[in-house]
Parts: sequence; C-alpha cells; structure tokens
Amino acid sequence: MNKQYRHLIITALLISVCIPGRAQSIIFSPDVVQTIENSEAYDAFWSVIVRDSTGRILEGYNFDKLVQPASNLKLLSSATILDELGEDFTYKTRMLGFGYQEGGTWQGDIIIEGVGDPSISGTFYNEDRFHVLEKFYTAIDTLGIRKISGNLIGNTAYFDQQPYPKGWSWEDLSFYYGVEISALSFNENAVDLTVVADNAVGETPEIRWFPFDTDYVNFINEQVITPSNTEYDEFYRRILGTNTIILRSKVPQNYVEKESLSVLNAPMYFMDTFKKYLNDGGISLGGRIIIDEQVPETDDDDYTMLSMHESVPVGKMLAEINKESSNFFTEMMLKTAAAEHYDVQGTTDLGLTLIKDFAASMQMDTTKIELNDGSGMAPATLITPEDLTSLMVKMQNRSDFDTYKKSLSLAGIDGSLQHRFKGTPLYKKIYGKTGYVSGVRALSGYMTADTGKPLIFSIITNNHTEKTSYIDSLHESILLQIYEKY
Repeated sequence: MNKQYRHLIITALLISVCIPGRAQSIIFSPDVVQTIENSEAYDAFWSVIVRDSTGRILEGYNFDKLVQPASNLKLLSSATILDELGEDFTYKTRMLGFGYQEGGTWQGDIIIEGVGDPSISGTFYNEDRFHVLEKFYTAIDTLGIRKISGNLIGNTAYFDQQPYPKGWSWEDLSFYYGVEISALSFNENAVDLTVVADNAVGETPEIRWFPFDTDYVNFINEQVITPSNTEYDEFYRRILGTNTIILRSKVPQNYVEKESLSVLNAPMYFMDTFKKYLNDGGISLGGRIIIDEQVPETDDDDYTMLSMHESVPVGKMLAEINKESSNFFTEMMLKTAAAEHYDVQGTTDLGLTLIKDFAASMQMDTTKIELNDGSGMAPATLITPEDLTSLMVKMQNRSDFDTYKKSLSLAGIDGSLQHRFKGTPLYKKIYGKTGYVSGVRALSGYMTADTGKPLIFSIITNNHTEKTSYIDSLHESILLQIYEKY
C-alpha cells in the first residue's frame, strides 16, 4: 500500500461516524490510528475498543469484527467457570479401599477416584509437588499396611476419555501448554526436565527430570553443548503415541534450561508415580495398575474411605487461568463445570455449550462466537472485541467481580504482565489478560486512566508477521495514549 493511499485511509478514519444500529457515535482517535498505520505492522488486522465503566464506547477500530482472540478467550471461559462452579467449589479426590486389612496387608484393591482436580501438583502447596501423594501414602502407612495384595486402580469416569480439545496442533502436544486433559492428573500431566550444560563444548549436556527421573518417559538425549556466547536453540519433540521424547537442543556452555514436557496417558502417569512413591516408602503392590474408565457399579458402602484430599477453592484457582494463562487449568475446569451442570461425564463439547449459554445470558451475540476449546489455542476460535469488552463491563455488576478481576495479571507485578509496563504510568494501572498464538497478540482488561477514570479495553492484532515484542510495544503505545487522554 502506498503512503498517499494510507494517508487517505487515516483521514477517513479520523472522522466521527455514526454506525447504523448503534446508539452512539464512534470517534476514532487520530493518535491510535496513526500509531497503527505508521507501524511496521500496519498490514496486520487490528481491532481496538475502549469503553467507560458504564459500557459506553469511547474509542473504536474494527471492534465489531471477528478476530482470533488466542488466550483472551479465557476471559469468557473463566467467567463461565466462576458462574457455574462458584468461588467456593472445591475438588474432593478420594482414596478408597475395596477389601479389608489383615495385619500389615490390605487384602484387596486401592482406588484413586479422579474428579478432575487440576491442582494435584505443587502449585498451591509451596512447590511440594508430592503433597497429595504424600497425604495418601501417610494414610496407608499410618494403618500399618506394608503390602497391597490387589491392584492399584485409577478411576477416570468423571470425564470422558478425549485427551485434547478439537483442533489442537500436534506440534503443541509435546509441551506443557498442550498436555492431556484427564480426570486423574498429576503435576499438570508433564515431566519437568532440567538440562545442565556444564560439560565441555561439543559434549552432551546432563539431564534430570521430575518425578525422580521416572522411567515412565524415555529421553533420547541428542543435545550438544555450544560455546557460551552462542544462543540457545530449543528442540523438544515427544513422538506421538509414545512417551519417548527427543532432545536436540543446542545449549550454550554453563547454561541451565528447564522445560515441562507432556506425557502420554495421564491417568497411568498418575498411578505409576503413586506406585513408585508407595514403593519408596516401603509399601509394595501385589497386583498391577488398572485405569478404570467406568462408573463403579457397587455402592459406596462397599468401599472404605482411606483418605480424601480437598483442593483450594475455585476462586483461588481462577488465577491459574487468567494470570498464568494455563490451558490445562482452563480445560480441566471447563470439563468440571460441564460434569457438575449436566450430571454426566464432563466433556469439552458440553463445556463449550455452557460458555455459549453463559454468553447469551450476558447479552453477547452468540452468532459471532465460534469455539473449539476453552483456552483459545485451537484455530478457528472467533469472537468480537466488542463482545469481550461487553462481558467485562457486565462482570462488574456481579458479587464475584473482585475474584474475577483479581484473577487477571496486574501490570508490572504478576502473571503474564509481570515484566510489562514497568517504569511507565501504566504500572499497576491495568488488570489484564494477554493472548498469544502464532500471528496473534491480544491484551484486554481493566485500566485506571490518568484522571482515575475506570476504563475497559481490548486490543487484538491478527495476521501479523512481526516479533511479539514489537506488537507489545505498539499495544503499550496505544494504551499510554488512552491513559493520558482520559
């Protein structure tokens, strides 16, 4: 596009226009338009909207167009989860005994009843990732049991057995953001790899991994140590359908790299880890590990409850969705919401139906919402920034708004905004949700302007080819202009 033509577009956009079917005129800010049109990303698709706390639109630019929101979809998913489950909902994972104790032996099976708890990890337990397994082990050990004669059974009937939402790319399935979704999950269904390049250049770096260098996964370590002044070049791939993980990174000398990598068959990973934990504590298993996908046909009276772990409430977990942008927590909690609402196995499709129903209840145009997952990683996920900001306006009227807002990242302080906006007037002035997939960058949230005026905004850039950091700098420039203007 030539400069003259671009200037004509800018001139046209600066005119205050009345859009048919809308109650108010929309004024396109000259500064905002020029920031976009004069940038290296002018040929991307930009959408900007700013509202006041009543919902009145103050700034608008392509805001009623469908865009791919990436993780900004979590603003809607988390609101749906909060509405359905409530702030105080907790997960209760039970360890049951089927049989009886005879001396130091449990004559029968031990069952872990999976209920979709995404937090059986170190997230809420001071990084003690064995916290829940230790609790279950202690319950058995305290009874004096040293042997389980039967099987160790993991029951996963609370969710369906589809491990991924539709459309997730196979390239993402090796990493922590593309792990399986299962009613029985440990350590967010990943192993935590540490690579230590303290050997000589040209040699293979050492590796170790949590939990306890488990043989549940098989690493093929083809990495090489490069000179210390070279850049780290990452390559990790889990061979699909296996737990073999290929490592081919080029790692600078004296560099330490940490990465969480997904596993196949998450419930088996949970139970295999629990078995090893029991064995390390002196409790042996006579039978084998079984994953049971069916609802038990026997009554609760046939079981002995040996222990129960109750999670932190959903109100605390919501930050994992919005501050940390965890796809895993989002999809797990969405299936939970579906299971609780419909009283059937939790599925992604039922969760997406819940999102659509909640969106309709918030007067959002559901004909302009296309969903394939709850986290925004699936392609062909579409929504308008107009609807996203309308949702955020209406959330202000709910009794759980404080929980919702504080689940978002605070600019310069935590979550995905921890390292952004420091040293600017926007520091601590934005509660926001970021979004990223290839070609997409998004930021939406609540802002306190220079005058103290509360604003709701969304900036979503689609189809860009620039570095993410460059798009972030443009978003920051636009938000600074809005901050100073209002």
